[in-house]
Amino acid sequence: NVLEDAGFETIDNLPLRLLPALLASPEQDRPMALGIDARNRDFSTDVILDLLGELSARADLKVELFYLDCDTDVLLRRFSETRRRHPLAPAERPETGIAREFDLLGPIRARADLLIDTSEMSPHDLRAELELWFASNATGRRLAVSVHSFSYKRGLPRGLDMMFDCRFLRNPY
Repeated sequence: NVLEDAGFETIDNLPLRLLPALLASPEQDRPMALGIDARNRDFSTDVILDLLGELSARADLKVELFYLDCDTDVLLRRFSETRRRHPLAPAERPETGIAREFDLLGPIRARADLLIDTSEMSPHDLRAELELWFASNATGRRLAVSVHSFSYKRGLPRGLDMMFDCRFLRNPY
């Protein structure tokens, strides 16, 4: 949704066998974002890496791979909260599926142009991070300042460029 809002044409879980036909179609006037994960029935790490190599070699395309990562403990908590089975281990414990997925996606992770660790992010934080990286591609780069108030009790927020301690200011509330 973030990429659609930024002006991208997005396709999620596109079967890999359809990608060459999609790219052979006439050029669009807006960038395209494809979501591919291990749930696809024809998913193959080697095929994805080969496709990335072929597409990167084309002069008419600019190809970027971004990878969303997360700590194992956080993934286990998320699977526990949703009570869903892991797609790579439907009859086994989620830990098994997560381990398989990490092994399967390791070479793709290593090839990524942009790696975003979502372990400590809320959905709103992830949206802001994606907008930071991709919204500017569609609208042109502009200076953006984000002011964030936080509690030292919970630690410093991630992704800060600068932090100003304003505790010396009088709090009107």
